[in-house]
Amino acid sequence: MPADYLKRILTTRVYDVARETELEFAPGLSARTGCNVLLKREDTQPVFSFKLRGAYNKMAGLDPLELRRGVIAASAGNHAQGVALSAARLDCKAVIVMPVTTPQLKIDAVRTFGGEHVEIILSGESYSDAKAHADVIAAKRKLVFVHPFDDPEVIAGQGTIGMEILRQHPGPIAAIFVAIGGGGLISGIAAYVKALRPEIRIIGVQASDSDAMAQSIEAGRRVVLKDVGLFCDGTAVKQVGKETFRLCRELVDEIIRVDTDAVCAAIKDVFQDSRSILEPAGALAIAGMKAWTTKNACRHKTVVAVACGANMNFDRLRFVAERAEVGESREAVLAVTIPEQRGSFRRFCDALEGHNITEFNYRIADTDQAHLFVGLQVSGIADRARITRSLRKEGFATLDLSNDELAKQHLRHMIGGRSASAESELLYRFEFPERPGALLRFLSAMSPDWNISLFHYRNEGADFGRILVGIQVPATDMSKFRKFLDSLGYPHCDESANPAYRLFLRGSLGGA
Repeated sequence: MPADYLKRILTTRVYDVARETELEFAPGLSARTGCNVLLKREDTQPVFSFKLRGAYNKMAGLDPLELRRGVIAASAGNHAQGVALSAARLDCKAVIVMPVTTPQLKIDAVRTFGGEHVEIILSGESYSDAKAHADVIAAKRKLVFVHPFDDPEVIAGQGTIGMEILRQHPGPIAAIFVAIGGGGLISGIAAYVKALRPEIRIIGVQASDSDAMAQSIEAGRRVVLKDVGLFCDGTAVKQVGKETFRLCRELVDEIIRVDTDAVCAAIKDVFQDSRSILEPAGALAIAGMKAWTTKNACRHKTVVAVACGANMNFDRLRFVAERAEVGESREAVLAVTIPEQRGSFRRFCDALEGHNITEFNYRIADTDQAHLFVGLQVSGIADRARITRSLRKEGFATLDLSNDELAKQHLRHMIGGRSASAESELLYRFEFPERPGALLRFLSAMSPDWNISLFHYRNEGADFGRILVGIQVPATDMSKFRKFLDSLGYPHCDESANPAYRLFLRGSLGGA
């Protein structure tokens, strides 16, 4: 069966519009994994993803009558761009149905690539919803449907990536890692590679909340997911294709699931190696490669990961940066309870044993206990467990929230509110050089007679750190407090009269 696809792949027309992409050595990933990591840079295609290959190969094979009637496609974005550019090149009309969840970047790109040749319709929450609507339109207008993955010609177009990999690196390859949504990309690559080099492992990677192919193979039949996660929107497919399911069952050696944090970490890894930013689905293969090499203690072998897309919305970068450290197991997110006593903050910091604080959120709410939301820089999962045990040994109740989606996504931004206990509170913003120990220096310089009633800090990787602090200072201590500010040497601003503070964070209306 791979031989059937071998002929299709060798006779494709993808290079009318697509380019042979680089197979690049990734020095940082190689050093981290202990393997020779090569990235297949499909993110550098004209539409910034591999989808152009399959779309054009399908459309270039249509007869003139079909091209005159036009084509229709359903897509979460990348396939749509491939169809749009192909329509412009082949001078035919294309209707593109996209989920309403599609990033605006991809919608705008479809318009740019297709121009007057495309009509865009937004419908449904996922690819499957958009596909159902596209089927209705296709039947009504008699348009040729260009499937994003479940079509032999589309699969063959994607298979040219496998052909390029083997030509570019004829030496030994232990495994090729490929993202899976509907399965077209991995089916094409596997069909070519297994026909020529069956010893190479083909390993699929899926988001843990969009794993239709993995569940289907486990069940022995195509399953339909009730819901799919939308972070990796390019692979958010509720049901895989019939042909891709058949090919994956026969040719794919293994499928790995990865979570959002691991994908964010992979995006960061690729940026550090190449200064390029992949979209979440585009980084799936890299996240899976990292997990597989760690699990299998793989060393000194050559592995390839397909970087399959770079259509990233800019406003997602803050989220990616925030979650990458947790995904790399370089940050622990903890809830720590300490006694609501003067000096407790200092005791807590001493118990951290030199671990750098990346985030610190606190608002006084109880006269007996203080609940801290804390981020700590750690060296890995074992170090995270060790510091958690150390804090508990010191008598601080500690809850590890590093894998708690609610805490990481929402609660970290909701620590606060009014507090009747925040009497005589002053609110100050501080800036300080972002270096290890700067936060401890601040806490150490404070008089034990003053209580911290509010604290917010997040390490953002900039040259200067910024903290917001509420400090309960008796009126008789104001002269001493001003001397403290002068001795600290950090730029600061008194926000005690800020109207937003008075609305949302200040204590009861009668309090300070």
